[in-house]
Amino acid sequence: MAALRPFHLAIPVRDLDSTRAFYVETLGYSVGRASESWIDFNFFGHQLSAHVSPEKLSPARTNPVDGEDVPVRHFGIVLAWDDWQALADKLKERGVTFHIGPTVRFKGRVGEQATLFILDPSGNALEFKSFKDDRQLFAVD
Repeated sequence: MAALRPFHLAIPVRDLDSTRAFYVETLGYSVGRASESWIDFNFFGHQLSAHVSPEKLSPARTNPVDGEDVPVRHFGIVLAWDDWQALADKLKERGVTFHIGPTVRFKGRVGEQATLFILDPSGNALEFKSFKDDRQLFAVD
């Protein structure tokens, strides 16, 4: 199998100023190319493109998952366990409001994972998760 390649994801945002501040100052991502209507961020080696398109924004619908209302439309990354904990601590220190605070979901069951959700200034939901055993990522009962 070929090595995993970076993905590209484009998301709608309300404006570039608040988007840049959130992704650069709050999360610590670097900026790639940009124009007056979009900006690229280095999302853990992947290309996240934020395009100004406020008419495409809508409140996040949710589905129940292990007792939480998880935003249906979301994206994120699976981090190493210690990296996830460090990120959760950093977000708490920076006063970030959690949509779903740091927690362990599916405790003692297949797919047990640490997870947290935050919203960017445009309402896009980001999930950061981790597994103590990465083989649980696609495990089924």
